[in-house]
Amino acid sequence: MGARSISDRRSWLGGAGAFLLALVGVLAIALLQRSGVLDGLNIGAMTVAGEARAISPAITSIMLAASRIGDTVGRIAVIIAAVALLLWRGRRSGAQWLALVMAGGTLLNLGLKQLFAAPRPDLLPHLDIVHSYSFPSGHAAGNMMLFGALAMLAGRWGSYVLAGLLIALIGISRVWLGVHWPSDVLAGWMEGLGWLCLCRYWLPARGWEQQRIA
Repeated sequence: MGARSISDRRSWLGGAGAFLLALVGVLAIALLQRSGVLDGLNIGAMTVAGEARAISPAITSIMLAASRIGDTVGRIAVIIAAVALLLWRGRRSGAQWLALVMAGGTLLNLGLKQLFAAPRPDLLPHLDIVHSYSFPSGHAAGNMMLFGALAMLAGRWGSYVLAGLLIALIGISRVWLGVHWPSDVLAGWMEGLGWLCLCRYWLPARGWEQQRIA
């Protein structure tokens, strides 16, 4: 293998810097949350969600569906389907990259949850069964990683728009269901985006991969 170019090194440093900045951001949100600085945002947003869900069962059904799609079982199903499709289309490196991104990202989120050990909010009755710690949101982080990675593999503008909509809906659903503070979700999005910035350095180039297979 030849030596990496200066632009490659800059790409790696940029991704690593973004990842570290994201971790600092997660830590800052955790400290602000524990100190009570974010109480106004968190309690206010969840109070509005509680009032809204009391008068809009249809939206609650949508939020429940979004949360189910974004839970661990839903993400695994999407990963399996995506990996199978990539392998079928001859994009073996892309399939491997996606699997490693999600495996590493899952371990990262589990580690951060154990580090902060934040309890779940109890302001509203939970409309979902939860057993893990609250911060940062695994739904928010995991789906930022998953749908962000899929958009990167697709490489199309429309895929990024669709990914953004799904990520936003799943994150909002966790507040609506009463199982996460908004700051939990924000930290999860930040964590997931930082991880994608780091992993982008190893994203296979589609043209190179197709030439290799041919």
